[in-house]
Amino acid sequence: MRKSKFSESQIVAILKEADSGIPVAEVLRNHGISAATFYKWRSKYGGLEASELKRIKELEQQLAEFKAIVADLTLENKGMRGLLAKKL
Repeated sequence: MRKSKFSESQIVAILKEADSGIPVAEVLRNHGISAATFYKWRSKYGGLEASELKRIKELEQQLAEFKAIVADLTLENKGMRGLLAKKL
């Protein structure tokens, strides 16, 4: 997937600009984005503050780490069960 030229804090600022009363068409033209992109961002980031967005990203990273730990432990557990089954 292609990396966006806008950071998440910039996206939140663009959405706030549109919410402040500036017509959406003007916001799109000023920032050079399509309407589809704008509405996709609005559905994903609408109503979030920059600090909330940062916290969500931290939680997503932490969740990915926990999932990796669970996968490793599951693999180890299956190996141990296999050894025990062979031994008994």
